[in-house]
Amino acid sequence: MSQHSDTALVLFSGGQDSATCLAWALDRFARVETVGFDYGQRHRVELACRPAFRERLTEAFPGWAARLGPDHLLDAGVLKSLGKTAMTEDVEIEMQANGLPSTFVPGRNLLFFTLAGALALRRSAAVLVGGMCETDYSGYPDCRADTLKAQERTLQLGLGSGLTIEAPLMHIDKAGTWALAETLGGEALLGLIAEHTHTCYLGDRSHRHAWGYGCGHCPACELRAGGWERWRAAQ
Repeated sequence: MSQHSDTALVLFSGGQDSATCLAWALDRFARVETVGFDYGQRHRVELACRPAFRERLTEAFPGWAARLGPDHLLDAGVLKSLGKTAMTEDVEIEMQANGLPSTFVPGRNLLFFTLAGALALRRSAAVLVGGMCETDYSGYPDCRADTLKAQERTLQLGLGSGLTIEAPLMHIDKAGTWALAETLGGEALLGLIAEHTHTCYLGDRSHRHAWGYGCGHCPACELRAGGWERWRAAQ
């Protein structure tokens, strides 16, 4: 199967980071498709946000609409069957003895990239785009640049392709992510991200803040809110 260097597949969860990466990809590639994963997450409301964000994005940015291809939703439920985490079960969000938060789902991003790589091969996409970041994150080892470099090489060898991985947020913090969104799409994109994406680990869509919906106190909300406040303060 031939792959096209101007075609990207974005790992799109429905959250702030992946939504920003989707805009980043649409700004750079001639054709962009999206893929999401249902792994039994507690905050599965993010899955409902995905089609809504895509629809609003194409309405607000007609030039990007012409580049946006199909969306794909894959079953990754095996992750939940491997053991409890705060992302898949109603358990306390806390630091564990191994130094990682209970929200860490072992193997999640590794599996996501494996599935996305197989899909990209079939969709003739040469680039995978993910919102992983090691600058302002929860300490997940599968969000580090070294991990993604190794994953990229593994996919190239295992799939026999020149597939590459792009992580545009890898070395910027959450304030930088808001700033990037503004650069890409101005207030229109910022408004779409605040209103139509979801990051809160508890799946709370009942509380609306300036930065979007969420409980306001889980680690994901604190990161998103803190980034918003630092970015606004720098204006």
